[in-house]
This record gives sequence, C-alpha cells and structure tokens, in this order.
Amino acid sequence: MEYMTFYNGVKMPMLGYGVCATDATICTQCVLDALDAGYRLFDTAQSYENEQCLGEAFAQYGIDRKELFIATKVRPRYYDPQKPIGSTYNSVIESMEKLRTDYIDMVLLHQPYGDIYGAWRDLEKLYEEGKVRVIGVSNFYEDRIVELACLAKIKPMVNQIERHPLHQRASLMEWNDKMGLTTMAWAPFGRGKGGMLDNPLLMEIGEKYGKSAAQVILRWCTQTGVATIPKSTNPARMALNLDIFDFRLSEEDLAAIAALETGKSVFYSHQDPAFIEKYNMGTVKNRG
Repeated sequence: MEYMTFYNGVKMPMLGYGVCATDATICTQCVLDALDAGYRLFDTAQSYENEQCLGEAFAQYGIDRKELFIATKVRPRYYDPQKPIGSTYNSVIESMEKLRTDYIDMVLLHQPYGDIYGAWRDLEKLYEEGKVRVIGVSNFYEDRIVELACLAKIKPMVNQIERHPLHQRASLMEWNDKMGLTTMAWAPFGRGKGGMLDNPLLMEIGEKYGKSAAQVILRWCTQTGVATIPKSTNPARMALNLDIFDFRLSEEDLAAIAALETGKSVFYSHQDPAFIEKYNMGTVKNRG
C-alpha cells in the first residue's frame, strides 16, 4: 500500500473502500469482505445512511481501531450551528456513535451549499478537541476552495472530488495543491458512465501489465497523487481493485490517458444553477 500525507502529518492509504449507495441490508457484509481483502481506509457519509453498518462490521471483525482510517461526510442540512440538534458538531458526534468509535479520522463537508462557514467552525472545534484527525471538504470548486482556505482559522486539508480519466480536473487539482489541500477521487470508474471500463485505450494499456482497465484507472489515480475509494460488492473485484501497486504506468501511458479528457462531468456540475436549485429544493435523490 502507498500512503498520502496531509499537511498536519496524518497519513492515509492511497486506496480505500467506498460505500456510496450500498444498501444497509448488504453493507455490513461488504465491509467485512473488504476487510478480508486488506482494505483499511473506509469512506462513508451521513447521507448514505449506512454508517452504522461500518460500525457493526468493525466490531464483528475485531480489528484494532488504530489499523483503520475512517472517513465520513456531513450533510448540508446539519451546517447550521444555531440549531443544536442540527449542528455539524452534534451530527459528527452521532456519526461517531454509529461508527462505534471515539474519534473519526476524516470528516468532510459533503457539498458546497448552505452555511459553510458555520459548519467549518464546528469542524475546527472537533479537530481541536481531538475528535477528528483530518478536516476537509467534498465537491468544492476552485473559487470556494480558495475562499475557505484564505479565511478559515484552520485550512481544509483535503478536497474529495469527482475525478477519473474522462474528467481529470487539472485546474482544481492545481488550486488544491496551491492552497495546501490533498485530492481524493470519488467514483474513479464514473459508476459505469462513459464506458471507461471498456475503453479500448485503457484496456490496451492494461494488457501490457497484465491488468484490467479498472486497475489501470486506479493506478493512474494513485500514481498522479490522488487517493481514491472504488466501490464493489463483489469480493473478487475488491481484491483486484487493491492489486495495483506492483506496476507503474509509463510517461507514454500517462500522456495517452491525459488525452481522454472531455472537460465534463459524467454526473453533474455543482456550479450549474439548475442543479443547485434542484438540490437545495430537495428534489435531488439522497442529497448529501
């Protein structure tokens, strides 16, 4: 396993296991399978409504808490610090209870909407109290990253974003780096959109190393300094996703993958007024 280091010195595995949209009826078993495969970074969110499944799996497995790196994300509905029941601070305490831990390794603001600064002050407090080791954001674009990094007492340490070969986010990564944030990628395969797992170029590159297109994508992520959290409910594929650290892509491979850039999300833009309206009016399913 390779590791990334945040500016505060905390280390995290470059490859982890994500449980976005994993139904609670199967999530606990999936996490147990991922633990068996060797995963130690686990990423969830309040909006996924399966934090308790991870807590159950960790308890069943009996793993030493120090071996795990647990990440979750705060729903915007909890960004208001003036509402004790709905505050970011109290929501994270509730997440700790569901995850059966007395600290969380990483907590992110899930979306760039609502009272971001009120929520961020709560994350700063949790960090200062030692309840959270790394604080950051998810789905923040260049403008919001620069603003928050410049104005916050404690700068964000990470930005978790959509990033894959079809949407490589060079400008955003540049600003993350400039502001001192590390980058994580969600949905490295685009959740099947865009045909990345059957892409002829990625398959051709994989053949050179005896790897699949999926393994090439994950190696591209980690080799370019981006941690990622692929999801699978299949134990065999979980193991294959983890088996990417025995080869390195050549400069020619990286240049060829760079040419796959489309400049567009395969999901949605968080800066699209229509999406923002739908999200904040509550019409986007499972809004974070």
